[in-house]
Amino acid sequence: MTVHILLFYFFAFIAVASAIGVITLRNTIHCAVSLLLTFFCVAALFVLLEAEFLAAVQLYIYAGAIMVLVVFVIMLVNVREDLPQPGQIPLNAVAVFVGIGIFFFLMFVIMAGDFSPPRGIYTAAYQAANGGQTKLIGKVLYTEYLFPFEIASVLLLVAMIGGIILPTRRRFRRNGKGKGEMV
Repeated sequence: MTVHILLFYFFAFIAVASAIGVITLRNTIHCAVSLLLTFFCVAALFVLLEAEFLAAVQLYIYAGAIMVLVVFVIMLVNVREDLPQPGQIPLNAVAVFVGIGIFFFLMFVIMAGDFSPPRGIYTAAYQAANGGQTKLIGKVLYTEYLFPFEIASVLLLVAMIGGIILPTRRRFRRNGKGKGEMV
């Protein structure tokens, strides 16, 4: 085995283990740290695949901006444990059932699928001759995938506006005439 393959297995194992930690740990801060470790391992896997631009985006956007939002949500939201009501199906049983179903589905897909890598024109030599990986990603993103890119931009804008508007609580005070005025 080469060092490249050993590093791949190392980072893949750490990424999967920390992703499992995100969904199994009880402390929300520990979950956030596990998520951050998962983001770093995925960025390392991108570097091993010679996709340095995607690794940088992974670190800047996910490990930077998204983790800041997750930490703010953890700090601002009052996390409490809801106790199951009498007669309610425990969510652990449902989660185990769904997890087993997904496991068997993935095993079926892995056994039936052909996972040989596609041969395309975007080899390392082609990338180097045409301005690099970042230029090629930008060219494809803004020509072939312009409409989905714009839809994603609008969805993010709507989410940002919703994130600003939803926390503001409007309180109305009733006057004697039945009309409310905003306080």
